[in-house]
Amino acid sequence: MTRIYAADSAATPAAAWPLLAEPDRWHEWSPHVRGAVGLGEPEVGDRRRGAVMLLGVLPVPARIVAKADGRSWTWRVGPMTMEHAVNPRAGGGSRISVSLNAPGPLEPVLAATYGPVIQLLVTRLARLAASSSTGTSSAG
Repeated sequence: MTRIYAADSAATPAAAWPLLAEPDRWHEWSPHVRGAVGLGEPEVGDRRRGAVMLLGVLPVPARIVAKADGRSWTWRVGPMTMEHAVNPRAGGGSRISVSLNAPGPLEPVLAATYGPVIQLLVTRLARLAASSSTGTSSAG
């Protein structure tokens, strides 16, 4: 069963996409992730293999398994896959989501432990995208 964590943003999909797809920007909304090695520059690349850098020192092997430019990308980290997506909302703005899928008994464990963190991070990304697209965010 796939678990979906989502948040709505006033940002357009085009404004939210770089935050979602560029490893050098992941730390802006996910402080434990400090980018990636080998997954693509400036954006993740389809079928790329590399590592996501946790806390700047712990490389975790990852592989991009699918990408739809400007809309979504999916990676496999260990036995789980996570799709990162941004879609337009009727009336403007976007819906940003991360879908989590893992085999058997691992999925409910991840949903219970990492799921709330994913929701917090997606909500943070949605707010950051909105503030960045209106020019109200400060540099830094």
